[in-house]
Amino acid sequence: MPIIVQKYGGTSVGSVERIQAVADRVVAAREAGNDLVVVVSAMGRTTDELKAMAAEIAPVPDARELDMLLTAGERIAMSLLGIAINARGCKAASYTGSQAGIMTDTQHGQARIVEIRPKRILEALTGGNVVVLAGFQGLSLGQYEITTLGRGASDLTAVAMAAAIEADVCEIYTDVAGVYTTDPRLAPDARKMAAVSYDEMLELAAAGANVLQPRSVEYARRHGVRLHVRSSFDDEPGTWVQEVDDMEGVMISGVALDADEAKVTLERVPDRPGVAASVFKAIAEEAISIDMIVQNVSHEGATDLSFTAPREDIPRLQSVMDRVVKEVGADRYSVDDDIAKVSLVGAGMKTHPGVAADMFDCLAAQGVNIEMISTSPIRISCVVGKDDGERAIRAIHERFQLDEAGAAPDIVTG
Repeated sequence: MPIIVQKYGGTSVGSVERIQAVADRVVAAREAGNDLVVVVSAMGRTTDELKAMAAEIAPVPDARELDMLLTAGERIAMSLLGIAINARGCKAASYTGSQAGIMTDTQHGQARIVEIRPKRILEALTGGNVVVLAGFQGLSLGQYEITTLGRGASDLTAVAMAAAIEADVCEIYTDVAGVYTTDPRLAPDARKMAAVSYDEMLELAAAGANVLQPRSVEYARRHGVRLHVRSSFDDEPGTWVQEVDDMEGVMISGVALDADEAKVTLERVPDRPGVAASVFKAIAEEAISIDMIVQNVSHEGATDLSFTAPREDIPRLQSVMDRVVKEVGADRYSVDDDIAKVSLVGAGMKTHPGVAADMFDCLAAQGVNIEMISTSPIRISCVVGKDDGERAIRAIHERFQLDEAGAAPDIVTG
């Protein structure tokens, strides 16, 4: 039988009623002749609530104990869904990440998958069970410690398991109908795309489009896992994320806003070889991801160095920066969390000159000041003031006419 991996986010399993609805969908897919692995996130905002409780006890909780705490949310959701499916007369068995053979490195909070050992999952499928799998978690190789894979990593769990068991498709069910040209809550004329390439989806996800976790898209691209992003509230087709060949004439696919980053600036850093390496090596050792990096022109042997990082990592980052400032001989550092990042993404911009100029002109016309700029062959990102972010997104979306049907690939693949 075809194997389908389905992933349901926190909103989709946010209440007993929603879990019952998911169970109905799963049973219907099973009765249609499919083997199913169903990956679930924690219910609603459970993970955030658990984090908040931990933070009340300790500003920077012990990483091992925090992972033990946070994985409880997914275990609750998987068990309730397993109960609901069994109650419908359909055999189901639930498994934690460790039981499912998801082996990781030893980095708590941001563990990376090292290996998948799906023997137990395949045996459960062969036995006629729907497998319900807790997302977001694994077991460290060698040390056998419970680990978590990072924010939004139930997507990664689903994609990795789909690759390991050679599933026909990985369906990502969420509270939106697919991948849009921008967040429809910010621009009501945003258009749902029928298909988007892995590369473009990876850039959109990294730029703040919260439909898919960036690491999950990267994993899917590397292993050739076809993704179907769709709503858990209806049966309409969503957006396929896959290799898209017919991209001729498509310049821009979407625009994204990330309002969850902060800008860190090291002031008067000595301008000598090895200083930047020392700074970013210390940050990397804490598993903190850095995004945009800008270094000013040297003046009198010193320069300023700015970068962006997730706002939620700032408490840990500050402890690193307190030490790094002294080690490299910088004057001081500052943190600005009143910023937003707007990004324009499209494979066609590689062969269409003037896209950056048009974007900058659009922002200037809105009176939006640009603080930092970063580019890739298919992305242009600008850091602006947080209050300007939503206005900038709407203006760029309109300037590049992303509400029009021809703005992005419209390829339906069943």
